[in-house]
Amino acid sequence: MNMNMTNKVPDWLTPIAWAFIALAVLSAALIAIDIYGRGRRHRTVATEVVWVCSGLYLGPAALWLYFKSGRAPARTGHVNRDSAASAASVSLPGGAASAVAHLVGVPLVLASGLTIAGIDLWVMLLVIGALAIVLLFTFERTAATGLSVGAAAGAAVLTVLAFDIGMAGWMLLLHFNEYMPPASEGSFWFLMQIGIVLGLATGYPVAAALARRNGAIVTD
Repeated sequence: MNMNMTNKVPDWLTPIAWAFIALAVLSAALIAIDIYGRGRRHRTVATEVVWVCSGLYLGPAALWLYFKSGRAPARTGHVNRDSAASAASVSLPGGAASAVAHLVGVPLVLASGLTIAGIDLWVMLLVIGALAIVLLFTFERTAATGLSVGAAAGAAVLTVLAFDIGMAGWMLLLHFNEYMPPASEGSFWFLMQIGIVLGLATGYPVAAALARRNGAIVTD
């Protein structure tokens, strides 16, 4: 993916992109404040990080999911979880892994200058995918799911592969139709946020099946 290539992204997308990015950062901050500032701590730090990261790409929708199904009860209180929101939250670990992988992987690949067949998109997809697998494996091993090393690794690989049908497919579609702006522009990161949401959709069946089999949930 040549970040300096001519792209067809319309100018009006830029202010929308920055506005949503601002809302996303604010949403992540509000979730973090509720968890760490108001003492709504979860059983594991991994789960807390997933919820905070969800704000970075879902924006206000992450706030809705969090308060519906992800907010930990107060020390002496009880919380009622919305079953629909809880079901929708099952693929959030994959989304969080992808979001962090993008934030780390994109600058890393651009700084390295590495390409495959003269295109850095292929390197970027490989790096983002590898980082996402490592991050998701770490979540599975630290989120009190009780998975063995082999089961956690298998779950991470399967989830990321399913996730990449939407995420990587979106990136390829943008690139080969010349709608990929430079990574220095807000519209690039906004389009990546859309890609992560698409990844949530394609990864959901696998994440839900693995959650049912392994008893792994993100909302605790």
